[in-house]
Amino acid sequence: MKNIEEINREAVKKILANKKIPNFFAGDTLKVGVRIVEGKRERIQYFEGVCIAKKNRDVNSSFTVRKISFGEGVERTFALFSPIIGSIKVVRSGKVKRAKLYYLRDRKGKSARIAEKIKKNIGVDVAEKINDADDITQTKSVESEQKQQEAKKENISKEKDISGKSELEKKELKTEKK
Repeated sequence: MKNIEEINREAVKKILANKKIPNFFAGDTLKVGVRIVEGKRERIQYFEGVCIAKKNRDVNSSFTVRKISFGEGVERTFALFSPIIGSIKVVRSGKVKRAKLYYLRDRKGKSARIAEKIKKNIGVDVAEKINDADDITQTKSVESEQKQQEAKKENISKEKDISGKSELEKKELKTEKK
């Protein structure tokens, strides 16, 4: 016999095979695409705000997004694996120290802001292995590209100087004719 938990895990795997859900946490600014059916037509309406809570319970996982709309706070709770959700995009990551940000309900203006988490990539990724010979050729090609760009900039500046002189000469000729 299968446990309910095993059935739920299988259902989650089946849903994740079809749908891509990004890794996000409380404090992140999300853009959730919600499917809305109007008569026979179906469209996607985006709900963008700060994720103030996330509940991880297999199939019953949910998250709450809060936004300020026309000066009024609006919160909406979504089931993570719901067919109503078309897409989830992480706009920016927030730097917070709590799992639930319910204190944002009482705050307004600048005090309700969340600092952005800066992601640092230190070192070289394991997936990117470059041989010494390849590295040397890459640095040479980068240097040659930089020299070419500098030469182009010099040519452009010279052309501007020439065109600027010709414009002055034209103005002087016009004033002389008058």
